[in-house]
Amino acid sequence: MQEARFAFGPFVLDPEAGTLLRNDAAVAIGQRGLKLLAALVGRPGEILAKSELMDAAWPGLAVEEGNLTVQIAQLRKLLGPAAAGGEWIATVPRIGYRFTGAMHRLGGVKRKVLPLPDKPSIAVLPILNISSDPEQDSFADGLTEDLITDLSRMPGLFVIARNSAFAYKGRAIDVREVADELGVRYLLEGSARRAAGRVRVNAKLIDAASGDHLWAERFDRSLDDIFVVQDEVTARIVEALLGRLRAPAPRHRPKNLEAYDLCVRARKLMDDSPQAAQEAHLMLTRAVALDPDYAEAYRWLAMNHWMGWVHSGGPTGPRRSIALQLARKAVAIDPNDAGCRWVLAYLLAYERDFAAAEAEFTTAIELEPNEADTFAALSDITVLAGRIEVGLEHIRKAFRLNPFPASWYYLTLGQAQYAAGQYAAAVETLRRDETYRTSSRRFLAASLAQLGRLDEAQAETELFLVANPGFSIRHWAATEPFRDARTLEHFVEGYRKAGLPE
Repeated sequence: MQEARFAFGPFVLDPEAGTLLRNDAAVAIGQRGLKLLAALVGRPGEILAKSELMDAAWPGLAVEEGNLTVQIAQLRKLLGPAAAGGEWIATVPRIGYRFTGAMHRLGGVKRKVLPLPDKPSIAVLPILNISSDPEQDSFADGLTEDLITDLSRMPGLFVIARNSAFAYKGRAIDVREVADELGVRYLLEGSARRAAGRVRVNAKLIDAASGDHLWAERFDRSLDDIFVVQDEVTARIVEALLGRLRAPAPRHRPKNLEAYDLCVRARKLMDDSPQAAQEAHLMLTRAVALDPDYAEAYRWLAMNHWMGWVHSGGPTGPRRSIALQLARKAVAIDPNDAGCRWVLAYLLAYERDFAAAEAEFTTAIELEPNEADTFAALSDITVLAGRIEVGLEHIRKAFRLNPFPASWYYLTLGQAQYAAGQYAAAVETLRRDETYRTSSRRFLAASLAQLGRLDEAQAETELFLVANPGFSIRHWAATEPFRDARTLEHFVEGYRKAGLPE
């Protein structure tokens, strides 16, 4: 994805990279200021209304107009006077602001091309819903995710994770560019139509290096056979890429398609707001009522219980017990599901049953060596055990498998960078839009405090406590699965410097 850069005076602004340079030297600019500057510079000479600028800098949030005034004042101070002695940003009374400087666009800096792995590598692009019913989007998404899971279980393949695949949903793509961005050789494209109890799936496997179609086929079956179709598509891809048919251990498929649809919709909400988590809880509860032997639904219900209580700073005992019980049930139903295994491993670590947790993590990786979430979760537990460099290796592997991940990957990376004393890198990671408004702010505040930027640290602490009013250092230290006293003290030190409550 190639984006434009903007040059004005001694400055070069790269919105995609999130950088502002003055005479080739980096300028320290916050994410809000950068977004405002990008909006203004992108439309030089135009008047941008205050509401438009606030939407650009605080998307989806209701904020006071005074916040915009403060950010504009900081931008003016940062940029200094324009060449002619005036200001780069002019105020249009009672309306908004406009960028008044001379600006020209530079060619975009293309995203770094990731090197190809030493094994056949593939990304499954989002299956296109070609039915007349937009409600079938979830079905097509579920088909995409299941194909990714099935392929990820093959140790001879390198498979990009679902979050990164869905970064391309609804976009016109260039196969070579997508392959470069994801660092893969092959792409699977497809479409699905579900209607009147039947499903039609079209799939084609593309060699991105040459643009050739290695394989293409259409499947027209009863809807009851959808999981058989998934198995057939997986087998054909494996045959094309590895030259032989080889099936992993069978998965425990859901028996009820309504439960399947509910689970597909719920797992999209797992890394979102508390309100979305409540909605996901209702969907997953309904899914297990419809299909009491649906392992994946129990897995996500376990995570829903755990995320909603442990990280909120609220009561943990009963909810943690329920989460662990649900995770154990998921593994009992489908012991060959790597996702169920890593969730159980993660919860066992929080119960400080570290030997059992390590065994479950090992089994999860053996079952599905391409499951990026396993490595991200393992990174968290490994860092808290004091094995910081190993934890950094795990999260880097997770990012390679999932270049466009969910927000919690950035939290995990920022935590590892803080633990390693890489405070500036942690600040850069934790100020990314993907994670900035989440509970990762506690690590951002601690990193800023360790850098001596105490005013910024205090501001982040205040923002964190708005969303997490029950947080205390004591509770956090007691519930996190630390195995290394020095690592624990390092985090507590940063929290105290940042002004988080004891």
